[in-house]
Amino acid sequence: MGALHGDHESRNMRLNLQCHPSTPVSAIDQITVEWSMSETGTIWLRYNADGVVADVRFPLDSEQPERSDNLWQNTCFELFLKEPGKERYCEFNFSPSGNWAAYSFSGYRDGMAQLAMARSPEIHMDFSDTHIGLEASFELPDVWMQDELDAGLSAVVEMQNGEKSLWALMHPAGKPDFHHRDCFKLKIEAAKRS
Repeated sequence: MGALHGDHESRNMRLNLQCHPSTPVSAIDQITVEWSMSETGTIWLRYNADGVVADVRFPLDSEQPERSDNLWQNTCFELFLKEPGKERYCEFNFSPSGNWAAYSFSGYRDGMAQLAMARSPEIHMDFSDTHIGLEASFELPDVWMQDELDAGLSAVVEMQNGEKSLWALMHPAGKPDFHHRDCFKLKIEAAKRS
């Protein structure tokens, strides 16, 4: 499968996710995320998970990938975006099955609604015995073309025995919660769609 990372001008970075201490799972040793956003608001993400891939449970492939709810209940890779100083935020889920989801929230876990997308995200997977790679590329909705955004990156990894490990750039104190404001630690410059 070809890489999704196009030849557009972009800002690129690589980030390490941390496993929440209450959900340690030995099958995955580390998860890193490569990230870029073009000047016109196309976001490209590559999640890289290293470990014993045979111990990870994956959702079944979709013949025709589609928008789908509850993807986070299985192995899934996620992005959250929030406007600094505001309550509203959005969530994107990318499943190894090829299915995806996008939601908007008016406040903390409140006012959840389907987020309108101009096009479905492109999702590609690659595997080996010791590596999982998921690439996702999508156009940021116009309503999220702001001066700046705070972002959170996260992942749910389900094991064959049903246990899950929860990974994020930063975890809040206490129980895992990807929606918590402490998780939105990445600062994103504004895109300038023409």
